[in-house]
Amino acid sequence: MGLKARKALKKTVKKASSHFALSDSKTASADFLPLEGGPSRELPGNKPQQNKATVLYIGRIPHGFYEKEMEAYFQQFGAIKRLRIARNKKTGKSKHFGFIEFENPQVAEVVADCMHNYLLFEHLLQVHLIPPEHVHPKLWRGFNYKYKPVDYVQIERKRQNKVRTLEEHKKLVEKILKRDQKRRKMIEAAGIDYECPEIVGSSQPAPKKIKFDED
Repeated sequence: MGLKARKALKKTVKKASSHFALSDSKTASADFLPLEGGPSRELPGNKPQQNKATVLYIGRIPHGFYEKEMEAYFQQFGAIKRLRIARNKKTGKSKHFGFIEFENPQVAEVVADCMHNYLLFEHLLQVHLIPPEHVHPKLWRGFNYKYKPVDYVQIERKRQNKVRTLEEHKKLVEKILKRDQKRRKMIEAAGIDYECPEIVGSSQPAPKKIKFDED
């Protein structure tokens, strides 16, 4: 092999080694190579997902631990944006679960970790973070509305004690008599020997006619 051939061989070896070194550096930085050649590509890095949940579900709320008490208690963790306890529409009583929203998602995460299964008035609180995509859009509708339960006892008392006309009184007495007759038949059909007392005021005496002496 001549001198020129050796020099040409050295050049080709250097080029090949430099080419392999570049390809090795590219493959080291790349996650995978395409099947049909071409430039290597890198996969997007798995960045840690940031917690953006600020709404908490609180279950098994004890009796007497209502909006004011909850707000005063949970303010020690951080600023509260909104708070709501589920209540019965008719009676206004608590359904023993509610929702609370903090301004800072980190505070909400700390509350979920600390207060879950926390014993409060013989109740183990159930506290869970709600992802933002699972929060119902109507969750906070009317959250600051103070519900006043309807006093059905007072309404019924007024209805029973209202001043009735003579016709209304007759209808009321007829209904009472019908119920009494139905009750008497049921007692007789059951074979029970019982004398039902008469209803006072069921019969109204006719007004007396006054005769005037003719002079």
